[in-house]
Amino acid sequence: MSAGVLPAERIEAARVRLAGMAHLTPILTSRLLDERYGLHLGLKAENLQRAGAFKFRGAYNLVSQLAERGVRRGVVTASSGNHGGAVALAARMTGLAAHIVVPSDASPAKIAAAEAYGATVERVGPKSAERLLRAEQLAAEDGWDYVPPYDHPEVLAGQATVGLEILQQVPDVEVILVPIGGGGLISGIATAVKAARPSVRVIGVEPEGSAAAFLSRQAGRRLAIPAGITIADGLRTVVPGELTYPMIERLVDDLVTVSDAAIVQALILLLTHVKTVVEPSGAAAAAYAWQRPSPLAGTRTVAVLSGGNVAPSVLAQLLSA
Repeated sequence: MSAGVLPAERIEAARVRLAGMAHLTPILTSRLLDERYGLHLGLKAENLQRAGAFKFRGAYNLVSQLAERGVRRGVVTASSGNHGGAVALAARMTGLAAHIVVPSDASPAKIAAAEAYGATVERVGPKSAERLLRAEQLAAEDGWDYVPPYDHPEVLAGQATVGLEILQQVPDVEVILVPIGGGGLISGIATAVKAARPSVRVIGVEPEGSAAAFLSRQAGRRLAIPAGITIADGLRTVVPGELTYPMIERLVDDLVTVSDAAIVQALILLLTHVKTVVEPSGAAAAAYAWQRPSPLAGTRTVAVLSGGNVAPSVLAQLLSA
């Protein structure tokens, strides 16, 4: 895979591999919210995906291939939560052992999910560099095969299938809103969508407190930022991926940010009006759409709800606040 290019045949192979394994997640709508904000908004419910997030697509696409080739000891990854759970489930489905390295402050719900799938979970520091170093050490010294959370062609190809499904489910879509962490989801979606429908605008959404892609575009280069503070833990990234950054710059039409307050409000609207549970990271794209006045008024828009793994205690705290 050359820099910034994800071949169409790789995405198609991922689509075939995921058929019957990943859920075809629905497009949810709310007529009341559309009327309130002047939108035609569809919500791609990846919070209803296996393992509770879009991450299953990329994880299964890569892990299943590793299983076919024959891994050494099993698979290992470093993850703030959703990717770890996805790798754990993919490993269980393919008969592999899984070792997940998570931050010391990882979501209890996400840790519990990975452990329920049979993975060994190891807590290592709060910083992503610490987790990555430990996972790479296990891969190099103890014989595990490393599964990156986003910077791998097969992971990106798996995430790209979200874009293929949106085009099938909403043929007249004009704008697709995608939350950005490391950039794997938006890189995959943008590649698939722009190849088929170049006129569709793809917009990346980051929390104000952790906006590595947004600030990188402002600076004109791939920028490392200090660890941010945001309730959207799955979007806390200090630097865009080596593979994903050039793809974002080439294919993503705009990058925007939203406040934590807007994310919480979106999470509440999703729960009360759409009747679906979404974690803060998964609500970021909808939060941008539901601003007053909405910058997308009158457009046929789809926002990706990227995940739904939120602990009941955290959800109760957010709702009470």
